[in-house]
Amino acid sequence: MIEVATRTSNPRSRGERTKRRQRHLNMSKEKDRYNAIPVKIALSNEKNGNYILQPTQQVGEKREHLYKILVIGELGTGKTSIIKRYVHQFFSQHYRATIGVDFALKVLNWDANTIIRLQLWDIAGQERFGNMTRVYYKEAVGAFVVFDVTRAATFDAVVKWKQDLDAKVQLPDGTSIPCVLLANKCDQQKEGIVNSPSKMDEYCKDWGFTAWFETSAKENINIEDAARSLVTRILQNEMLTNHNESSKDLERFALDGKNQRDQKSKTCSC
Repeated sequence: MIEVATRTSNPRSRGERTKRRQRHLNMSKEKDRYNAIPVKIALSNEKNGNYILQPTQQVGEKREHLYKILVIGELGTGKTSIIKRYVHQFFSQHYRATIGVDFALKVLNWDANTIIRLQLWDIAGQERFGNMTRVYYKEAVGAFVVFDVTRAATFDAVVKWKQDLDAKVQLPDGTSIPCVLLANKCDQQKEGIVNSPSKMDEYCKDWGFTAWFETSAKENINIEDAARSLVTRILQNEMLTNHNESSKDLERFALDGKNQRDQKSKTCSC
């Protein structure tokens, strides 16, 4: 009897072959999608070839910031008028005194990719040194101190406002928040050292003001410039803080990597 060798096969059904092709297609698409994500090397360890990859910002992606800004100073210095002019481009001779605190929101298209929202806190002059001011100041990142150039007494109170501000709110690193001094109602007759720009420069340097501006809510003088100066300093502080935090993260990662390598070397059985 002659035995005939036969070749056995286990052909897949058409449905199984279709499913397999679909799985390969899906895996290929997923790989292409992952590779299309732009990344940058945040840290490179050339000795062992380890990398940390972080996504870069997409082109045209909008960055949004929300900043709390305090507007403080003696009663009747024009704080509410300044805010109304800045936010609504509006001025009125008739404002009732602010009681407690009031709020306003200003949206700035800072550049093509940055939107800044300023939450302006209008704190009443009679609230100075009260128990609530610490609550009002909390989480602020910038401030305006306002005085009336026609009343020297309001300028005399500026230092007390600045000292109270510095005592109740600080940046994460413990330094004072940026503060711009506004010499308001400059369209009227001025009293005191505000008539001498050099003395005002020295005064602001001595007491830690970022800058000072003569302003007029009535005539819309220098309010936009003062706000831009303050926001610029806030952004600089934020960039510096982020840079320091990134540096600390990289240092921690490098230290962790070194500790892991040391631990492996201790446990190696070679």
